[in-house]
Amino acid sequence: MAFITGLMLFDCPASALNMSNDSPDEAGRGEMATAVKFIRSKQGRFPYVSAQAFRYWLRTTLENSPELKEKWKAAPVFREQKVAYSDGNPIRYWDDDLFGYMRAPSKKADAVKKREDDKTRKNETPTSTEITRVSPFKVSTLVAISPIPITYDFGTMSRHEGDPVPHGHQFYQAILKGLFSLDLSSAGTFSYRNKTGFKNLDDNRIEEAKNSKLEDLNNDKSFRLPLDKRQERIATLLRGLGVLYGGAKQSVHYTDVTPKIFIGMVTRGGNNPLQYIIGADERGLPKVHEEALKEVFNVWDDQILSKLYVGWVQGFFDEQREFLIQVLNKVDHTYELNHPRNILNLIAEDITSSANGAWLT
Repeated sequence: MAFITGLMLFDCPASALNMSNDSPDEAGRGEMATAVKFIRSKQGRFPYVSAQAFRYWLRTTLENSPELKEKWKAAPVFREQKVAYSDGNPIRYWDDDLFGYMRAPSKKADAVKKREDDKTRKNETPTSTEITRVSPFKVSTLVAISPIPITYDFGTMSRHEGDPVPHGHQFYQAILKGLFSLDLSSAGTFSYRNKTGFKNLDDNRIEEAKNSKLEDLNNDKSFRLPLDKRQERIATLLRGLGVLYGGAKQSVHYTDVTPKIFIGMVTRGGNNPLQYIIGADERGLPKVHEEALKEVFNVWDDQILSKLYVGWVQGFFDEQREFLIQVLNKVDHTYELNHPRNILNLIAEDITSSANGAWLT
């Protein structure tokens, strides 16, 4: 069992990446105002981007990026009144595999009839019972590293005769930090145990797994894709992180949401020891914590299976980048330092290397 464990920082110089449905008064200017999401604490207000929003950005990037969309196999999504779900077939669809799913279509006669009459469902996988899959890819909420004041921007719609129509919204300047984990042994491995989160396959999907000649892990009640197929899916997701795009209010607050710092490694377990190696100084700016970084290797050395992968954009707090290099040179552990996109591509290459096949067992 192994995991890719990572830490990411995002630069938001004037942004409103994830909007809230809070009452207009929370935005401070009445019913024509919109608010950003933030956490209230004793220290102040911390803007954040929800994990759901981040995962949506990544899915969209993988489905639409010119260099990735020819590989990535996205599942169709179906809607029934207030319920929506993907096809729930991780054998065919890469996002169902890596992002997980829950599928429990209604058994009411009118719902069944409506599904049968829906021409858009001609390629749908028949589903005989409820199926769920715990996501191998996990990401935290992206939260500002320090509390910041939230700004209100007032505007008007005035391209018409008569009085202008006022509107407004909140935005912020912040640096967001988040963690992620990717379970390498779960990716491409599909359970049919009768347990919530682990009943990935029903009878129809089990039959498809057998027909596709997937490896039968009978003792574990699971089927597994060939190693090269699993490696390809994981590598493509990692490359997607390097070219990530998305976010709300981009037409007026264009923000590059690719990570400005990415630090990751392959570990034996799903714990994330990287969380505290970068925090905020007294001014609320990124600061490398030397002792926390040293402690990672002192405490977790027996759990670390790879080099440390460090991506840091030049021009983004260069003095801390240089300080990180100085600290890493004192630590007895191999590391690679480059631009975050290059580093994510390097991890993707290492994942697909035959020398590292044991990471996926």
